[in-house]
Amino acid sequence: MAIVVRIDVELAKRKMSVGEFAERIGLTPANVAVLKNGRAKAVRFTTLEAMCRVLGCQPGDLLEWVDDDDPGDPGAPGTSTPFNAAPKQAEGQ
Repeated sequence: MAIVVRIDVELAKRKMSVGEFAERIGLTPANVAVLKNGRAKAVRFTTLEAMCRVLGCQPGDLLEWVDDDDPGDPGAPGTSTPFNAAPKQAEGQ
């Protein structure tokens, strides 16, 4: 299981630099780089809230869970599920 960080995608969509983003959320550019490159072990909710506020997005736009066990089937449940996606229900439910 891996959490993929998509901060770079959201920054690119808004043509925002890491330096500007860091200043607006109250982190150093070095700490933003740690988050952006997926090297962070944890993220405070206050930091996540600030990132979402500045970028005008949801947490699931910044973080995605990817199942390392089955990379070959992109349609398999759990293969790539954004945090804000509704869970799939089994047939008949």
